[in-house]
Amino acid sequence: MNEEMKFEVRLTAKELWLFSMYHANGGIMGLFNLLFTAAALFLLVFRWGELTVAYRFLMFGCVLIFTVLQPLLLYGKVRKQAKSPAMQQPMHLTFHKEGLKVEQGEQEADFTWDQMGRMDKKPSITVLYMDRVHAYLLPKKVLGDQEEKFFSMAKEHLPKERRKGF
Repeated sequence: MNEEMKFEVRLTAKELWLFSMYHANGGIMGLFNLLFTAAALFLLVFRWGELTVAYRFLMFGCVLIFTVLQPLLLYGKVRKQAKSPAMQQPMHLTFHKEGLKVEQGEQEADFTWDQMGRMDKKPSITVLYMDRVHAYLLPKKVLGDQEEKFFSMAKEHLPKERRKGF
């Protein structure tokens, strides 16, 4: 594939929140959150008559931790992040046969396909992890009608073990 694909990314608080939710509830931590919430809900529903009022409130609070509190806290955090000057500037990601060029304002960086960590396709966003700390987010709306060609290019250059969801 000889062509390049250029995307302009302007992340919204909602997109950052979705990424944070995927990240916070993925893997072992997500399994723990699910089991903890299910156990608290089970105790609350099936042991209602045996629980004191204090324990009912405690169990109700436990049910709300990962279903309401965590999402609200994450949204508050990403809302502030979305308003930061760095997030206000669009980021231009250009994928080509050699790799990726990232441009934002006066800064730019080039990466080869070998330097890219892994790419995860989620229902509303694609995450390109460069390492354990740095990632680039490509919302589905940004890929638009180039989505299929983009994933074909990624399949061509990223080995299967570094791709997830496509």
